[in-house]
Amino acid sequence: MPPVKKPGRTIRPASATAKLESYVPPSVLDDVRPQTAAAGLYDTSPASRQAPPSRQGAQSAWGSRLRDDIPKPDEQPRRLTLSFVDGLADRPETAALRARLSTPAASSGVKIEERINLEHLHSLKKSFEAADKSGTGTLTLEEFKQVIKNSLGLKRSDEQITALFMKIDSLSEGRIAWDEFCTYMQLEYAEKEDAYLRQKEVSFHTPAAIESTPHRESILRIDNMADGIFVAVSQDGTISFWNSQLELKRTKTLMSDQNANRQKPKWITDMVLMQQYNKIILGTGDREIQFYESSTFEPYCQVSGLETVPLKLAYCPTGYDECLIMYGDVDGCVNIIVIYATGETLRTWKKMPKTDGIASVTLEKVAHNINGLTKFIRWKVHEDWVLELRYYEELRAIISCSNHENTALVIGSTMGSTHVESQLKEIKESFNQSNDKKGIKVSQQNYIQTRKRMESDQTVFKVYKGVKTFDYSKDKNIIVTGGMDRIVRIWNPYVPTKPTGMLRGHNAPIFYLSIAADENRIYSISTDKTVRVWDIKDQTCMLTLRPKSHKIRGDIQGCHYNRVTRSLAIATDQMALLNQRVRPQQHADIVITHKEPVHCCRYNASFKQVVTCSDGSSVKLWEFETGKPVFEFSNAHDDNAITAMQFDNTGRRLITGGRDGKLKVWNYNNGHCLKTLEKEDNDEEVTSINYVEMNKNRYIISVGWDRRINIFTDSNDDFHHVHKPLPKWSDDLKNGHKEDILALASCPPNLLASASYDGEIIVWNLVSGHIYCHLISKKQPESYQPCSLDGDNSICKLVFIDSRVTNKHSAQLIASGPRACVHFWNVYHGGEMYAYFPGSHDSKAAISSMVVSKDGTLLFTADAIGYVKSWNIDGYCLHGHESQPPELIIAWRAHIQSVTSMDLVEENNLILTSSLDCTVRLWTIEGEYVGTFGQQEPWDIYNKATYLHPMVPYDVLVDPQSLPTHPVLDGKPTVGQVIHADSVENGDDGSEEEEEEEEEEERKNDNAVNITNYLGMRTQFVYDDDMIHEELKSKPYSSGKGKRLRHEKLKPRPKDRGGPNAYQNLKCFDLDDTPPPSAPSKQREKSDPFDFANEY
Repeated sequence: MPPVKKPGRTIRPASATAKLESYVPPSVLDDVRPQTAAAGLYDTSPASRQAPPSRQGAQSAWGSRLRDDIPKPDEQPRRLTLSFVDGLADRPETAALRARLSTPAASSGVKIEERINLEHLHSLKKSFEAADKSGTGTLTLEEFKQVIKNSLGLKRSDEQITALFMKIDSLSEGRIAWDEFCTYMQLEYAEKEDAYLRQKEVSFHTPAAIESTPHRESILRIDNMADGIFVAVSQDGTISFWNSQLELKRTKTLMSDQNANRQKPKWITDMVLMQQYNKIILGTGDREIQFYESSTFEPYCQVSGLETVPLKLAYCPTGYDECLIMYGDVDGCVNIIVIYATGETLRTWKKMPKTDGIASVTLEKVAHNINGLTKFIRWKVHEDWVLELRYYEELRAIISCSNHENTALVIGSTMGSTHVESQLKEIKESFNQSNDKKGIKVSQQNYIQTRKRMESDQTVFKVYKGVKTFDYSKDKNIIVTGGMDRIVRIWNPYVPTKPTGMLRGHNAPIFYLSIAADENRIYSISTDKTVRVWDIKDQTCMLTLRPKSHKIRGDIQGCHYNRVTRSLAIATDQMALLNQRVRPQQHADIVITHKEPVHCCRYNASFKQVVTCSDGSSVKLWEFETGKPVFEFSNAHDDNAITAMQFDNTGRRLITGGRDGKLKVWNYNNGHCLKTLEKEDNDEEVTSINYVEMNKNRYIISVGWDRRINIFTDSNDDFHHVHKPLPKWSDDLKNGHKEDILALASCPPNLLASASYDGEIIVWNLVSGHIYCHLISKKQPESYQPCSLDGDNSICKLVFIDSRVTNKHSAQLIASGPRACVHFWNVYHGGEMYAYFPGSHDSKAAISSMVVSKDGTLLFTADAIGYVKSWNIDGYCLHGHESQPPELIIAWRAHIQSVTSMDLVEENNLILTSSLDCTVRLWTIEGEYVGTFGQQEPWDIYNKATYLHPMVPYDVLVDPQSLPTHPVLDGKPTVGQVIHADSVENGDDGSEEEEEEEEEEERKNDNAVNITNYLGMRTQFVYDDDMIHEELKSKPYSSGKGKRLRHEKLKPRPKDRGGPNAYQNLKCFDLDDTPPPSAPSKQREKSDPFDFANEY
């Protein structure tokens, strides 16, 4: 499309707000959610399945975890709202853009086959029968268009209907039958459903990791700290800390000092962590709430004098230095202690008089704090014991549960609404009291008085047999409850009359529930130790784990699911840990296309799609114009990697080859395998595939590690599913390749070229099967350095220049080797090499892929370290030999590992690259980065503003091999050589040896230290790196103090690996006898008693 000319004055269209879309494109598994899937939690109408909800922040378009509570807006492209200013809207380029955006494919993200439901199928069948004018039971394209339009009420969908007809008519017969239509729809939805369920698979490592515990009493609660450490507390006050591998890190009995002088020990009722202030909160049977330091386990303070025993505790920070401490009791009351200055309040309580060795403050003083820093509220909520309670800042409410049916679950406010009449009554009563003591008594009665919330302040859920446990998720906006009736119920927090879902399957009362919103799952555990995992959206059980498999024994006492480590801790008389099987996230910060290395990528012009194949035997389809995922099917070659791929001449079928030695022909739009091509008694890897049409006959040619040319006929008349190859060519058996064949290329009308691991190229005559010529190159560049024992003779890619086939004096064949060089060959007159030049970024990196433009003017090469180069070969080797390489247009690094394939889309001036780094990327031919297939944000190939350029892939940016060349990095030893390099090149006086000696002398002078000895003489001491190294090895300061001593204490000690230690391996030597000292001289001069004169 020609560039739009800039208008004379600034024009601001109505759409000048640019990209303000706030939602993330959904995963392919939700975009293509089939109607055969299980019923969902939300709307189950076809419309809801066409535009499923999405969740922002997903990691990948394939592996995202979606939010289901927010409905996704209709996916409409940005409307071109240009006003008729200066005739801009009337320009031809603007009209073309408007026409492109107004097509049904662009205006609606829903495919026609996804709009068809059961009613449409009945009407379609009748329409098929009525439209079959010829009586053959099949419809042509025009008849099919009319049937679809009439049945679905479509007006402008010719493009989509034509595409659907081509997908069904994979054999290009021009007609489709009703059976073929139904088969296509059934297979497409079945494969989509399988892919959808594969994404939801969940499993645990079984049997569970089980360890004995230091607890002598039953465990009351398990919780986890911010770093993933599990904390368990038992009834006798023993607290233990476990890491994610179920290793006991620390244990302590908190009540030991208090129970030393008591006849009957205290017992613990519950525990919560106060991590912001490094505290542990315990509830005791003596009606106390105690605070302990979590680092030293020393008692800090306590709140005593509670009216009832705190059965369940809860803690929640509500703001900066503000929090709520809640507890439920046997009276069914929810008691709330509001603290507005937590740090100051705790320090004040710490200074209170001690009781049994711990600072104690009464609940009365907490309720009547002089400074107003604390407040106490008591609500009568349930008619039975409070079994669980929590405060949720998102709801600004407390959720509590009990076994009483009429008050099974209650969502209530903390403070309650202002009741004017009751407040006036309290003021009047306190004002009429003349006696101070009576006033105090009334005041004391007010703080312990239980009140009921107003109906507007709470929401009550009535559940049969009550609720034993619950959980709430803000992201999903749901509450799940479980109890004695063994049913897991899903509720909307604002609709208490009826649950939105009921999950049945447990055979015992529900003991524990947890919502993992990021996983879209609910974890439930019953008292018989059965673990079930539920899908929130489909409301189906994804996994059932019974005691026979996880091997956990004993009565269940406590449970906790750690969302960080995705592990489930279960306490019986032992501690058990169930770890979820999670694939390692090797590409956490990098967008990937497949989870495995990608071997092939191809662009299909018929459907404007990109097909990619991976080492995991999976095939994925992507929209070329936006990069969005379309379809996926896996296990194409069982567990074997897909190593080669090609389309047929119509582009409607896909041919894949794998490491199992088989070729398979697919209708890749629905994952239907049409036929299998097998070699007899041979399962060697297939490395390359070509599709050839010759004399109205169609052939599939493959090569691989069997070192033979395998030819299969492609005929619609053969209805067998398994096909065998044609007989081998006689020349192939006698004079063919002696090594594995790695590359294959064909050129009409009758040329076929193959290249092997030993660097031999054979050109074949397709009609006769005879060898046309052998091509072997023995030349290599001067800078070449072999990096393998065989000399890097392999040729990975062959390309014919189709526009030069008739010119017998030019080079027609390009080879990617041997020895990392691009070779231009003339295949006529016995074969002759016209030119060769290094084509990779590094001389040690082999050229792994090549592609040539249709007009033969551009050549793209890619190497084993991820670099892509563009060469101008217009006229290169057109009339004979060339001694210089062609013009290098541009080079850039596309991947951090070997580029396995490339495909050039000339109509859009874009190029596809795939690599072993699990990515497939799209680039302009100028090297501008468009995007990676699998990223969240779609692109528009017609709008450069959506390209990721000028950014580059993150992994390429941080890889050390992406650094630019620099003299210092290329091996220059000193900066001085780089600075004086110009003078040396210009022929300045002085030899290189003299300069090296001068530099060595300068280094010595730089390292010299002037020392003044005790005689006042100045001497020069020269040190170098070797001397420093020897000094450090001798360790002369082993007995030093300060930092050195601390370093010696903290440095890691060597591990004892068995065998004799270093002391036992020391060599021993006999000491020489010390010579006796010489006798002093008897003659001394009085003027020189110490005989200095003789010594000097």
